[in-house]
Amino acid sequence: MRNETSQRQKSSALDPNKDHYYSLVPDSDCPSLEQSDLINEVKYEESPHKGEATDESRKFTTPPQGVAVNRRMVRFNNYALAGAILASTNSILLGYDIGVMSGAVLYIQDNLKITSAQVEILVGSLNVCSLIGSLASGKTSDCIGRRYTIVISAITFLIGALLMGLAPSFLFLMAGRVVAGIGVGYSLMIAPVYTSEISPAMSRGFLSSLPEVFINFGILLGYISNYALSGLPENINWRLMLGLAALPAIVVAFGVMAMPESPHWLVMKGRFAEAKQVLIKISDGEEEAEMRLVEMTKDVSNSGNAASEGVWKELLFKPSRPLCRILIAAIGVNFFMQASGNDAVVYYSPQVFRDAGISSKKQLVGVTVIMGIAKTSFVLISALFLDHFGRRPLLLLGSSGMAVSLAMLGFGSKYLVQSNSNPTWAIALCVVAVCADVSFFSIGLGPVTWVYSSEIFPTKFRAQGSSLAISVNRLVSGIVSMTFLSISSAISFGGMFFVLAGIMALGTLFFYLFLPETKGKSLEEIGVLFEDKVHDHRRRRQVDV
Repeated sequence: MRNETSQRQKSSALDPNKDHYYSLVPDSDCPSLEQSDLINEVKYEESPHKGEATDESRKFTTPPQGVAVNRRMVRFNNYALAGAILASTNSILLGYDIGVMSGAVLYIQDNLKITSAQVEILVGSLNVCSLIGSLASGKTSDCIGRRYTIVISAITFLIGALLMGLAPSFLFLMAGRVVAGIGVGYSLMIAPVYTSEISPAMSRGFLSSLPEVFINFGILLGYISNYALSGLPENINWRLMLGLAALPAIVVAFGVMAMPESPHWLVMKGRFAEAKQVLIKISDGEEEAEMRLVEMTKDVSNSGNAASEGVWKELLFKPSRPLCRILIAAIGVNFFMQASGNDAVVYYSPQVFRDAGISSKKQLVGVTVIMGIAKTSFVLISALFLDHFGRRPLLLLGSSGMAVSLAMLGFGSKYLVQSNSNPTWAIALCVVAVCADVSFFSIGLGPVTWVYSSEIFPTKFRAQGSSLAISVNRLVSGIVSMTFLSISSAISFGGMFFVLAGIMALGTLFFYLFLPETKGKSLEEIGVLFEDKVHDHRRRRQVDV
C-alpha cells in the first residue's frame, strides 16, 4: 500500500499539469543538497509543529529525485501580478512628465519667453525636488505602510500636475514642478520596493521591472500627447500637455486601495496573521506561504527592529562589510543609470534633432514618438527575459551597447557641426544612434536598476537603503538635466555624447566587478551573496573538519 502511495506521489510530481509542480521549492531556484538541508532546518526548527517532518512538508521543501524544475514553465501568481501592476502604474506619472516635457518645453520657451538657462532649471527642478520625496519615503513607508505611501505619491503628483496645467507664469510653473517632483520621489522608491516584497523569487525580476516598463509607457504617452496637441495655439497646448498628467494620478490613487499591504512590512510590525493571509494569496499554496512567512520572520528577527532610530546611523556611519558592499552596488548602479545621460537625452531629444538639421516642430515631436516606441518595445522584451537570462548579462549588454551608441551619436553630431551641409546619412545616423541608446538603456540599466536596488537590502534597511540609492539617482539626474545644454553649448553635443560614452564604459566595468547575480534567489538569500567570502570559506572548512 505504501509503495502505491509513493508511486502516485512520484507520478503526480512528474505531471506538469499539477499545480504543486511549480512550487517544489518556494522563492528560489531548485536548491542544491546543502540548500535543501538549510530549508528543512528552518522549516522544522521554527515551525509551530516542531519535529513533525511529515511527508507533505518533505514533498514541499525538496524536489523528488530525478525531477528537474523547468524554469520556463513557472507561472505568474495572478494576485501578485495584479498588485505589482497597480503599484507600478504609479511610475506612469514620471514617464509621462519626462516625455511630455521634452515637447512642451519647445512651446513654453516661445510662449513664456524664457531663456535656455531657465529651461534647464525648469526641466531639472523636478528631479532635484524628487530628492525630498525619495529621502522621506523610507521613513514614511515604514511608519504607515507601503500601500498608503503609494497613495501619497499619487496625490502629491496630482496637485503638481494641476498647478503646472494652470500656470500663468514661469514661477507658478516652477511651483508645480516642485510639488510634482516630491510625488515622483515617493513613487520611484516605493513602487519597486513594494513589488519586490510581494513577488516570488522566480518571477521577481519581471514583476520588479514593471515600474520601468510603465515609465517607458508613460514616456510614449507623453510623446503622443505632444504630437496630438502640437497643432493647438501655443498658450493652450503646453498647458493641456502638462495638465493631462492629473488623470493617471487619480486612477492610481483609487486603484491602489485594492492592493494588499506588503507582507514584509506586516511581519516587521508583528502582524503575522495578516501577513500570512496576504502570503496565501500571492503564493502557490498555504505550505509555500508558511515557508515564506518563516523566512521573513527569521530575516526580521536577525535584522532587529526596522523602526529603530539607529537604522540611518548604522546605514551611513557604521555599516558592516556586507552592508557596505550592498551600498556600493545599489548607489553605483543608480549613479550610472543617470550619469549615462538617458534622462537628458530624452528631455532634450528635440534640441538634439534640431541641431542635427530637423527644423519643423511637428517633425521634432514626431521623431520622438518613434524613439518612444523603440524604448518601450525593448523594455518589455527585457522585462520578459530578466528572470531567464539574469540581471548581470542584460545589464552588461545594455551598458556596453549604450557606450557604442553614444560614441556613434557623438561622431554624427561632430560631423554635422563641421559640415557645411547636412548630409542625410549623418542625420539618419544621429536618429538611429539616439534610438539605439535609449533601447539599450531599456534592455539593461532601465529595468535592472529598480530590480537590483529593491532586492539586495536586508529587510531592516530595505526602505531606507532604497530611498538613499534613489536619492542619489534623482540628484545625479537633476545635475545632468540642469547642465546638459550648458555643457553642450561649451563643448558641442558631439563632445557631450563622447563624455557620456566614456562614463558608460566605466559603468560596464563597475557592473562586472561589483554586482553579483541575484536571479532566482529569495530576498532572504540574496544577503549571502554580499557576505565576506574569506569568512565563509573558513566556516566551511571548520564544518568539514
